[in-house]
Amino acid sequence: MTVTLAASVALLWAAVQPRVDAQPTNPGASATAPAPRLSGLPDFTVLVEEVGPSVVNIRTVERVSRAPQLGTPDEQMQEFFRRFGIPLPPGVGPRGPRGDDDDGAGQRRQRGVGSGFVFSADGYIMTNAHVVDGAEEVIVTLSDKREFKARVVGADKRTDVALVKIDATGLKPVRIGDVGRLKVGEWVMAIGSPFGLDNTVTAGIVSAKQRETGDFVPFIQTDVAINPGNSGGPLINMRGEVVGINSQIYSRSGGFMGISFAIPIDEAVRVAEQLKAHGKVTRGRIGVAIEPVDKEVAESLGLPKAAGALVRGVEDGSPAAKAGIEPGDIILRFDGKAIEQSVDLPRIVGNTKPGTKAAVEVWRRGATRTVTVTVGTFDDEEAKPARSEPAKAAPLGLTVRELSAAERRQLKVGGGVRVVEASGPAAAAGVQPDDVIVGVGNQPVGSVADFERLTAALPKGRPVTLLLRRGEWAQWVLVRP
Repeated sequence: MTVTLAASVALLWAAVQPRVDAQPTNPGASATAPAPRLSGLPDFTVLVEEVGPSVVNIRTVERVSRAPQLGTPDEQMQEFFRRFGIPLPPGVGPRGPRGDDDDGAGQRRQRGVGSGFVFSADGYIMTNAHVVDGAEEVIVTLSDKREFKARVVGADKRTDVALVKIDATGLKPVRIGDVGRLKVGEWVMAIGSPFGLDNTVTAGIVSAKQRETGDFVPFIQTDVAINPGNSGGPLINMRGEVVGINSQIYSRSGGFMGISFAIPIDEAVRVAEQLKAHGKVTRGRIGVAIEPVDKEVAESLGLPKAAGALVRGVEDGSPAAKAGIEPGDIILRFDGKAIEQSVDLPRIVGNTKPGTKAAVEVWRRGATRTVTVTVGTFDDEEAKPARSEPAKAAPLGLTVRELSAAERRQLKVGGGVRVVEASGPAAAAGVQPDDVIVGVGNQPVGSVADFERLTAALPKGRPVTLLLRRGEWAQWVLVRP
């Protein structure tokens, strides 16, 4: 009995011991499993002590007409509703006659709250443009509770970046980080004044980079809790460097829902330096209307991959027109920089100094060519909007006629045919009578004969693109037989 028990114990002991000579389940894996890379949750205390003194609270005051409403919203909730465009709830509004915020002249002093951070030791503070928009008075409170009236140096609404100045010296500026080193999944921290609660710290991870939600800014997406009052505060990496300015949230309820957006600090610094030097931001423009290049359009035009910006129109007299860029061109590179998506073009052009001569590589009729454009100055008010109806896929079903000499002079085209009738699916796809077809696929159309020859030679069942002129603008229509 004793021998049998000992043998059983020995067998059991051998069974539970690891097999040294056992092969790993994955033939390509090491027999020794790698140690887990995560050693625990990060400690943010050192970062708070280091960066906290550089974060400020910003209060603003503006005068608005008194409305006959009752109720008193607190000043942070007013900023919340104004920032996100939400109507005030019933019963919530300014004070009644001659309330504490009434100046006695039928005006009410409306207050807002936001955050910011020290950009330089001599008193320059960075924040969001929407925090100081419309403010008659800006008050900056430092972490040591000192208060200063601030002067708005400049604000750029397109990037939502503003620079304000206080009369103070010896401040502790933040350290600027490298957004290029920022990785998805990396821990980040925010410090700000949500709902007026100064020096509130929240943390999370980077959810995505290059998130396209604006014309000139590819946002950093995080899950850091951001609420009204956090706007303008810093987004900080684990090295204590500012990598972004907290700016927006995505929400269906008006409150934080796990998605927030920050302006990359490299974009923000570029804007702030122009605001400091000139009080405004100067951007380049070339005067084109563009749209994305999808896989089907790329294939129909012989483009190796779906990339670039499709030129749907060229503004008369614009830098692009003078350089010879044509409707239907696909811009692949601008000033040596690749255009992977159409949204890259306005950002790259906007960051180019006006007057710069830039090489532009375009795809035209199955081949690349390079033109030189002299970048103009972007003006929000003077620039013409680059809009046109979206192209729709449709089968052929068109009746066309020749263009007269007068029509060619008016449209400034050397050829083309006028659409007399667009029936059935063609009409439903957006082709209209009086549209001018100037190209079939990669081939120009000079006459009705050209149109008939080119359309007759189309491979059956293959999609084809028609280049249409409509007024000053041009657009591609992808036609599926």
